[in-house]
Formats: sequence, structure tokens, C-alpha cells
Amino acid sequence: MNIALWTDPIVQLFILAVLGLLISRLVLHGHPVWRLIAHFIFWVALTVLLLYHDIQPYAPDTQAGDVSRRIFIGLAKAVWWIGGAMVLISSVRLFLIFERKPREARLLQDLVIGLIYLGTALSVIAYVFSVPVGTLIATSGVFAIILGLALQSTLNDVFSGIAMNLGRPYSVGDWIVLDDGVEGRVIETNWRATHLLSGTNDLIAIPNSRLAKANLTNLSSPDESHGISIRVRVAPTPPATIEEVMRTVLFSSNSTLKLPAPTVTIKGIDGQAVDVELSGRVKDIAHIAVATNEIYDLIFRHCKAAGLPLALPATAGTAQAQDPSFLQHPSTAWRLLNAIPLFSPLTEDEKETLAASMTRQTYRKDAIIAEQGAQFTSLMLIRSGVVAMTRKGGDRLIELLRLSPGDCFGEEGMLTGATAPGSITALTFVVVYEIKQETLATLMQDRPGLADELGLVLSRKLEAERLQETESLERGKEAMTFAARIRRIFQLS
Repeated sequence: MNIALWTDPIVQLFILAVLGLLISRLVLHGHPVWRLIAHFIFWVALTVLLLYHDIQPYAPDTQAGDVSRRIFIGLAKAVWWIGGAMVLISSVRLFLIFERKPREARLLQDLVIGLIYLGTALSVIAYVFSVPVGTLIATSGVFAIILGLALQSTLNDVFSGIAMNLGRPYSVGDWIVLDDGVEGRVIETNWRATHLLSGTNDLIAIPNSRLAKANLTNLSSPDESHGISIRVRVAPTPPATIEEVMRTVLFSSNSTLKLPAPTVTIKGIDGQAVDVELSGRVKDIAHIAVATNEIYDLIFRHCKAAGLPLALPATAGTAQAQDPSFLQHPSTAWRLLNAIPLFSPLTEDEKETLAASMTRQTYRKDAIIAEQGAQFTSLMLIRSGVVAMTRKGGDRLIELLRLSPGDCFGEEGMLTGATAPGSITALTFVVVYEIKQETLATLMQDRPGLADELGLVLSRKLEAERLQETESLERGKEAMTFAARIRRIFQLS
């Protein structure tokens, strides 16, 4: 009796279905590869079981029999078709996981899975219930037409989304811009719309049909780098001179990519100005604002150092009025000293004293101004040219930053005795003004409180260079530490 029970096809089907469900849902949950293998093994075992009992799941049941047998055969066929559908669905999802883009292909995945379910349902209707599928589809044609007209807009969005997923003009994570000015980063594409996250952190939902008709610019393709272009007008000067200065501007930038090389193009010339365009690339779109601000600052500093006055706007209608003092003294020692925030606590008389003691130094291109680990006893103020600070990291030479006219180096070493964090190299012909430690010591002996003021300014400068946010209490402690070290170096009470 027990043997007869175990050989009963109903019992065998029930046991196989329960085992397949438990293994798939509980044991192999979260393991898509093994889950696919389990679905395939279950489907093959079910096929063997049905064929062993002379049941063909892919053919209508034409044999007469009792009601219980017909119910069992219908149930077995339905389970077989559903098992085959699960194998196909697992294959589709596993393929998308291997593609490593499951989110952006969500719409295509849903479409394929929907077609699998539809095919399974029609197969069950045809081979389990023996209903002619062709007749069923024909009789439902009128209903399909009415439903299609009612859902015309929605279906337009759906098929537009399918077309864009197949064409792939963008992917999830790309930054796109439409012809009407709408822009943002793609975060999701579904059946109805594509969702963008704008630069102001607002969510924008754009219907797929509208997106398919729009002129679209993908700022993240073919890679994340993005081009920037800045135009500036300079007072009438030989274009070759302006081009050389603007190349130095781009060469000294820390925010733009060195490859591909930035370019300078003269766009126009007239009696009032020379119009020049600076072009380059940044790492990604998030660096555009930082790079633009830096380049404008470098344009001002390099033009001032080279004696190139900026022109008035073209709408001004008058010629550029050049400042004679600017042309005669494009960057005196006092002006250079006055442009450095480190010395903002000094009075005008103290600045004049320092400026009178500054000495001019020049370095040819590729000259090493200071080695890594050296201790500065003087402060160097860059008058013209570009300087790079590099640090050795194993077998590599890492560039930390580039310095331009108006920047300085050696302040931490001169004021606190710290060593240079990296080697200082002249990338172009460089002119610097040197302030010796002894000159500054004389000022501090007359005004000891200057150490506290310089310590606070130095701590803020180093904090900004490190690009780190600290608590105000910690910043105050750091300023006190710098002040104490300055007092010790200059032997102040």
C-alpha cells in the first residue's frame, strides 16, 4: 500500500512541487545563479515525470477519463508551463545582473517578463483548457481597440521608453540636457516617465514620449569629463603676447585636466579689445563652477602680472582708458605684498617696511627652487610664472598643486619652522620676491601681538588648502598652536 502511494503521480507531483518551492524560496534566496539552476532542474524533473505517466504538457488532452484525472492532468500541465516561465524569467534577470546595469534596463526587463507571462497564460489556455487561442484573440479585438484608444497617451510613453532603452542615448547616472533647458541626472526610467534630479536637488519627471521627441545632450557620454569655455576681452595688445599669457593661465590651473591639452583661440580683434577664448576640460560636471572661478581668478592675476589691462565691455562705446601707473608698475613689491591675505594684519607702514626689504629672485624653467623636506627661512612671493609643488610617493611623483602670480610659498616654514611638504619646481620662467625671516622678526619685536594675528591667518589658510571642515574650537586651538610656534621661532615673550 505504501509503495502504491509513492508511485501515485499526484503524490509525486505534489512532493516535487513542494521541494522546488522550498529550495527556490528559502534555501537559494539571494543566489540568482543557483536559483536558475534549481528552476531548470525542477522543470526537467517535472517533464520526465509527466512523460513517464504518458502526459504531454505541450499537447491538448484528447483522452477521456474521470474528472479527477482530468483535473490532475490540467494542474500538472499548468505547473509545467509555469515552471518553464520561471526558468526564462530567472535567465532574463540573471542576464541583467551580469550586464551590471539592472536599474537602467528595468523597463526592458519588465517588458520581456510580461511577454513571458502572456505566452504562458495563452499556452495554459490552449493546452490545459483546450480553448482555441486564435478565436479568443479575434473576439477580443474590439475590446483591445477601445482599450488602446483610451490608453493612447500611456502607450505612447511606454513604447517611447522601450525605444529609448533599446537605443540607449543615456544611462542611469548620466547628466542630460534637453533642448528646452531642462537638465539633471537620470535616476530612474520606468514605464511612464524618466526621472531627473536637477542641480537644485529637485525631482523632474519627464514623460517618455516627450523625451523621445526632444533634442537631448548627454553630458556624461562618452566619458565623465566635460568641456568648459571662457571668453575674455583684453585691451589692444599683440595677440601673440595675449595668447602666451592665456596659455600660462591654463597651464597653472589646478582644476582643469592636462590631457587633452587646453587651447587658446583668438576670436576677434578691433580698436577696443582683443577677444580671446580659453577652452579646457574638467573631471566631471560637478567641477565646472570650481574650475570657472579659478580660471577667472588666474586671468586677473596673470594679466596684472604681465601688464595686460582687461578691456571694457563692447557695449561701453568708448576706448579702454589705460591706467598709467598700472603700465609703469604692473606689480610693485608693495602691491604684491598687499595682495597676500597672510599679511593683512600689517599696517600700511609695516607693509612699506617689508616691501622695501624684499629682494627679487629669478628661476629658469624646470629649476628646483626647494627640495622636499627643506626648511624655508624666507617667504617667497610669486611675481610672475608658474610653480609646482610635487611630492614623492614611492616610485611616483605626485603633483600637489600649482602656484601662480600672487601666491606664496614657504610661509609655514618661515613662521613655524615646518619643513616643505614637497619639492618646489619652476614650470616656467619665474620671478619671485623674497622676504627674509630677520626682516619680519624686526617687525614682531616692535609689535609682539602680530604673532597671534599671523597665527590665526595662517591656520585659516592651511585649513582652506586642506579642504576640510573643522569645529571652531579645534580651529582656535590650531591658531593658538601656530601663534606659540611663531613666538618660539622669533624669540618673543
